[in-house]
Amino acid sequence: MHLRPILSAMRRNRTGAVLIALQMAITLAILGNALFIAQRQLAAMTHPSGVDEADIFVIANDWTANGAQVRALAQADIVALRSLPGVIDAYVTNSYPLEKAGWGYMFTLHPEAHRPLTQAAAYFGDEQALRTLGLRLVAGRNFNASEIENFTGMSSKPLRGVIVTRQLAAELSATGAVLGRIVTMMPTSQTAPIIGIVDKLQVPWPAAAPAVVDNAALLPYRFLAPSDFYVIRTRPGAMAAAMKAAPAALLAISRGRIIEKVQTLTDARRADFRGQRGLAVVLALVCAMLLTVTACGVVGLTSHWVGQRRRQIGIRRALGATRWAIMRHFHAETFLIGAAGVVLGVALAVSANLWMVEKLAMQRLPPGYLLIGVAVLLILGQLAVLWPALRAASVPPAEATRTV
Repeated sequence: MHLRPILSAMRRNRTGAVLIALQMAITLAILGNALFIAQRQLAAMTHPSGVDEADIFVIANDWTANGAQVRALAQADIVALRSLPGVIDAYVTNSYPLEKAGWGYMFTLHPEAHRPLTQAAAYFGDEQALRTLGLRLVAGRNFNASEIENFTGMSSKPLRGVIVTRQLAAELSATGAVLGRIVTMMPTSQTAPIIGIVDKLQVPWPAAAPAVVDNAALLPYRFLAPSDFYVIRTRPGAMAAAMKAAPAALLAISRGRIIEKVQTLTDARRADFRGQRGLAVVLALVCAMLLTVTACGVVGLTSHWVGQRRRQIGIRRALGATRWAIMRHFHAETFLIGAAGVVLGVALAVSANLWMVEKLAMQRLPPGYLLIGVAVLLILGQLAVLWPALRAASVPPAEATRTV
């Protein structure tokens, strides 16, 4: 394959070639970043929370009773919920995975240096919290009943223990060896020995960055506040009946409350990531439209060139050029245009990503996404040019004798 006649033909039709190259460049810039963003959204949507989502539901409870009654009523509520048919266990807390809102602390093993500080979600729970959530303890031990305190407000009083996730342990210490060490929680300067490590427990915020998504800790508190959450775990298949019975059981204890919602964690995940799911769909549609427009542009331009060059193609056929040689010519033209387009597109994609990193706190675009985009566009160009190339190859040698 000789490049000189190909380059000569492209110079004579430089406007169309430049437009297609620019179209491919813009498509690659958008495609690479869109694939990366969509992958991040899908990863967040499918990230395991570490709890038994399929068998857990939550009741959001707002008290209208006075504060002095809340302690006794909350304890009665827990007893009633645990006694319901099909319920494995239950506890009262300030937040839970996939709740969208929660409490956060800054944790450190070195308070005197004030660094490093690690952000983590703080969940309150009693000695039944691990069993209720279905968490897997990988080191240390669970709380015991004597360590649980009633939470009535922020305090600097030391706690008797705290349970952290494996990821938080790794953040606090390079070796992850944190059992028995004293952790300080800012801004209250509250301290507690780390008595246990669980495998995984997701923070309540769906938009949390991957670096902190599993930074969570369980604090030994029985949450007593005007608004709280009851987390209930059921046996498989018993969820529907328990969800129906639980509100009635709570109202039978006291009507001095408002039950805001009764929701499964499966439904909570679906609601939390509705926006991310929609964004991923939109990005997929945009990418599909851009690829379609690019393919149509290649088909249209090459078809136009075939129409313009019928006599030249006929001359080449008359001089002995095979159909395969004619097809290779047009495929080579499209490849060169595509190669120029993807080189420019890589530069545009990296520039756009750097802008998003600076302005939108996005992560750097991994090279793999650009390589996928380059491969997709080059292959798309070769597929799109196939039909016009076949038309060009079918031009008969007799076309060389025709005059305009």
